Amino acid sequence: MRPTDSPRADRVTYVELFFDLVFVFALTQLSAYLYENQTALGILEGAIMVCALWWAWVSTTWVTNWLDPVTLPVRGAVIALAFVALVMSVSIAEAFGERAWAFAIAYVVLQVGRTGFIVWATARHDPPVARDFARVLAWTVAGGALWIVGALLPLEWQLPLWAAALGLELLGTVLGFPVPRHGRVLIGAWDLSGPHIAERTALFVLITLGEGLLVTGFAFVAKESSPASIAAMATAFVAAAATWWIYFDHGERIGSEVIEASDEPGRVARTAYTWIHLAIIAGLVLLSVGDKESLSHPHEQGLAPTAASLGGPFLFLIGTVLFRRLLERRWARAQLAGVTALALLAALALALTAVPLDSLTLSVAAAVVLVGVAIGETRGRLRRGRRSGG
Repeated sequence: MRPTDSPRADRVTYVELFFDLVFVFALTQLSAYLYENQTALGILEGAIMVCALWWAWVSTTWVTNWLDPVTLPVRGAVIALAFVALVMSVSIAEAFGERAWAFAIAYVVLQVGRTGFIVWATARHDPPVARDFARVLAWTVAGGALWIVGALLPLEWQLPLWAAALGLELLGTVLGFPVPRHGRVLIGAWDLSGPHIAERTALFVLITLGEGLLVTGFAFVAKESSPASIAAMATAFVAAAATWWIYFDHGERIGSEVIEASDEPGRVARTAYTWIHLAIIAGLVLLSVGDKESLSHPHEQGLAPTAASLGGPFLFLIGTVLFRRLLERRWARAQLAGVTALALLAALALALTAVPLDSLTLSVAAAVVLVGVAIGETRGRLRRGRRSGG
């Protein structure tokens, strides 16, 4: 177990960062899949995969919040989980094709194996935690069965079964993973390290931003330089910098403060970092898809380019609005203004036919909106006298 009276209680360890490296590749594969499948079916498949990747990562973060990754058994388990996550990542491109079985088996092994490991690891040291995760394990095994069965069936069955599996895991967190005659988990009473969860999640946000810059860089290198490609690359960087500013100016720090001060740290961490951050991460992944779209097809018009260019910033701002609302009990005006501006841009792009708005124009407009939100955020913070999170 993590020592509670030591700096190691809150510290993010290097083996956790090693685990995160696998997800750089996973996110790159995911954004490539979304770029190549800009259809209603592709969006649904991409949503299932981003939820699965996020659930696999964030669940591991919760486990390493209790267990000490410095100890050899935990370190070995995290490295083993990283290999399983790598298998899952290389299967993303064909997750709804020939490698469905590989993706499903890797995901189930990661989820069931990690949960079973914490039950075993805490059985002697902290029996209440072991009993809680034994209930989680029962739900995880049930969801795993849906993943495996779905991988063996045609796509028309695979999609609903995998969606049901994710829904079952989400329902478990809402209900507290109840098991007949064994009660349910009181997640709100879990004693967590707020600084550890906040820092781990912030690092994953940075990884996702880095993945976006990586995708943009490769797309730019693959093309001949032109005014449009240079403008698209510069726009992608400005948008990435603005999203970094919006998230890290001070919102990242207040999460750990609220968790530490809360009477129900588990409930706050679950809502803020397990649920709400899914929208933030999904928005950043979609932002990288929009950047590649504006680089590769700067003059493309229509529903798909509009969704790719504006959907990412919109989802990101929705996530940050909800995050700040939960933690500060107020609506962030700058983010709300940004959400409204992006919605109006989308309506104009789809309604205007005389002056059509292409993907590059929409990406530039979205970047301007994000910069405006960042400026508004900072001005509001200075008025309230809060220091930056840096």
